[in-house]
Amino acid sequence: MKNLRIGVPSKGRLADIAAELLQQAGLSFRRQNRSLFAPVRDMNVEVAFLRTDDIPVLCEEGAIDMGITGSDLVAESGVDVQTRLQLGVGNCRLAVCVPEDAPGDSVASLAGQRIATSFPNVTRACLASHGVEAHLVNLTGSVEVMIALGVADAIVDLVETGGTLAANRLRVLDEIGRYESVVIQNSTPQHAELADRVVRRLEGVVIARSYSLLEYNIPKDKLAAAEEITPGYNSPTINALEDSAWCVVQVMVRRGEMIDVMDRLEALGASAILETEIINCRL
Repeated sequence: MKNLRIGVPSKGRLADIAAELLQQAGLSFRRQNRSLFAPVRDMNVEVAFLRTDDIPVLCEEGAIDMGITGSDLVAESGVDVQTRLQLGVGNCRLAVCVPEDAPGDSVASLAGQRIATSFPNVTRACLASHGVEAHLVNLTGSVEVMIALGVADAIVDLVETGGTLAANRLRVLDEIGRYESVVIQNSTPQHAELADRVVRRLEGVVIARSYSLLEYNIPKDKLAAAEEITPGYNSPTINALEDSAWCVVQVMVRRGEMIDVMDRLEALGASAILETEIINCRL
């Protein structure tokens, strides 16, 4: 039986993200001489290096069993695949954008207009949901300048920070959807058990990136109040200290909340408050 095949981008920012994710999940591989495939050490798995926008279609067709790509590309391709895991990176939104001084405040105002986009299928569905007919200009590259070039009256494109829109004097008219990098799987997998194992490994890395391990000493009479601040993933780990009036607490805390939590614990009377990075976990 052939190996489980995972498709990853062959180049670009997502290629680096995918490679690091797989390595941290214990799927160790090395690509040699820009080869198409690389075997994973000690597992019946191989990595295939592909164009990012081809990965959804190749996954549906069974050329690969799993893939790492953008959920925007999955939506645009219209393929029948399973989304097994959201990676929490590559977050962006697909938006309908028009010149800052353009009239109208809804998609309905684009009836009969020219719209440039690299996402014709998603755009067409959006227009149909608003009962709008428009002329689509299908492009594969940057579309932000198409209005300035006189090619289009509006664009549908991915927006991250909004800086590019401001530079081109554009504004968001409507948001179509929000997307991120995901792990997808063929709807009829050949290696279901192994695929589940890979997903669990990847999930452990993704969850670990969102949390840190927090440890602190707290007087026992303040423990209940401390647990209100740090309830933990399920519950905190609590151990006694040599001083019977104190205990030590270990708990997972979301990284984005860590500084505020440390401030609140210190104000409560906690001491020796330490944050430790979590590389991997299973919850």
